[in-house]
Amino acid sequence: MNPIIEELSKIGIVPVIALNDAKDALPLAKALIAGGLPCAEVTFRTDAAEESIKLIAKEFPEMLLGAGTVLTTEQVDRAVAAGAKFIVSPGLNPKVVEHCIAKDIAIVPGTSNPSDVEIAIEHGLDVVKFFPAEQAGGIKMIKAMCGPYTKMKFMPTGGINADNLRDYLDFPKIVACGGTWMVKADLIKAGEFDKIEELTREAVEKMLGFELVHVGINGKDEADADATASEYDRLFGFTKKPGNKSIFAGSFVEVMKSPFKGACGHLAIGTNYMNRAIYQLERKGIEFDYDSASRKEDGSIKAIYMKNEIGGFAIHLFQK
Repeated sequence: MNPIIEELSKIGIVPVIALNDAKDALPLAKALIAGGLPCAEVTFRTDAAEESIKLIAKEFPEMLLGAGTVLTTEQVDRAVAAGAKFIVSPGLNPKVVEHCIAKDIAIVPGTSNPSDVEIAIEHGLDVVKFFPAEQAGGIKMIKAMCGPYTKMKFMPTGGINADNLRDYLDFPKIVACGGTWMVKADLIKAGEFDKIEELTREAVEKMLGFELVHVGINGKDEADADATASEYDRLFGFTKKPGNKSIFAGSFVEVMKSPFKGACGHLAIGTNYMNRAIYQLERKGIEFDYDSASRKEDGSIKAIYMKNEIGGFAIHLFQK
């Protein structure tokens, strides 16, 4: 997978924005970054698009900026010269795709049926846009197409919102989803960038789904751990479940058989998407102890500890 597209997969949501006035570009970009989405697909169908990309790329070089609704090779060149790092098109124009490949520009062409996907495969692509997503059959259509096209991944756009976002992202063949619900035209026109930041943050939080999974207690030894877990069982009916290194009382309390991480113990925080959670927390300055990571058979991280404690508790990020 192209490194640019790989970065988009860690972010998970790509705001698709249409700017009619370049003066809105910088406050909008600032709101998206502050809300947790340092990326955007700026549709190239407005007169202000090229200048907006140029302004954002200069002021916020950390932002992963793309140009959308690109229809010609001439638009590709203008968008990239302005600062776009990837190109998105509504359909699959072989001429545009070949132009981007020849210039080593990340391209995500639009598809809506198997024939489009086969053309993309013929051009060596492994990620395509699925557009218009909901109108073209949604996640059910994507899953059906993944039967014969096992190596293809998708970036669906069109009709995706906060309510159906996870229906798409839960499917591993989805790289990221494009959406407009946090950057609606009326909010941009009204200059309500604080509201855009709020909606962006809500989208990220809903995507990640952070929640407390269990509390870890550091026992002195196995006998102490057993006594503690037994008391939770006796008082609250949290059934005791012995393990190799700890004893669980129900699913919410884990008592370690020997002193473990955290002065006061540890907290396990569950998330819907481990890679995206790590990405967002690292953006906030959190460091992870990668030596502590437990992994699935495919090498992806199932659980990992943050290096620093919070309030005396070690923090254990856990894939739900």
